Amino acid sequence: MTLVAWSDYLCPWCYNASVRLHRVEEEFAPDVHVEWRSYLLRPNPNHSLDAERFRAYTRSWRRPAAEPDAGSFREWNGEAPPPSHSVPAHRVAKAAAEVSDAAFRRVHDRLLQAHFAENRDISDDETLRGLWLEVGLPEADFARREDPAILQRILDEHAAGLEAGATGIPAVQLAGNDAIIVGAQPLELYRRWVTRTREEGA
Repeated sequence: MTLVAWSDYLCPWCYNASVRLHRVEEEFAPDVHVEWRSYLLRPNPNHSLDAERFRAYTRSWRRPAAEPDAGSFREWNGEAPPPSHSVPAHRVAKAAAEVSDAAFRRVHDRLLQAHFAENRDISDDETLRGLWLEVGLPEADFARREDPAILQRILDEHAAGLEAGATGIPAVQLAGNDAIIVGAQPLELYRRWVTRTREEGA
């Protein structure tokens, strides 16, 4: 059973969905697999984002942080500037996926933690290189992120999400089913969804 999840590394609710869906994968292993697809909240670079306004915006992270089964959040208080756009993090995640599924999982989790818990700029190339090395991936493979085919895959996934009805993110769809669930749902809802689908299949 494959759950297709559209997500962005700058979306706090996507962080919570990632934590919960990873729990579902572990609990129902090896029958359930989550396929993460790109959705771009900030598709175009903007290097003039106001740092104070961004810090004020991150106070809204208190809401997802207060939920059960949430990621780790810290309001932005470091020296790093706000991320300029979504694409660099997705490029690195896709490059890791070309190394292995396990490499993708490590980079995926590390990107979310770095942004939301550590206030690191995950649109900065040197920051991304550091995260890549932190999770133990070969430095030579970091160059994969610049492959034009990776960028095209990101754009295609974003377009496919819109076409599927992902009016917001996170958005999760059972592969082969047109229904799509938008928003970070409680862990128990994801569990029930998987359980009911397995029972219907049986």
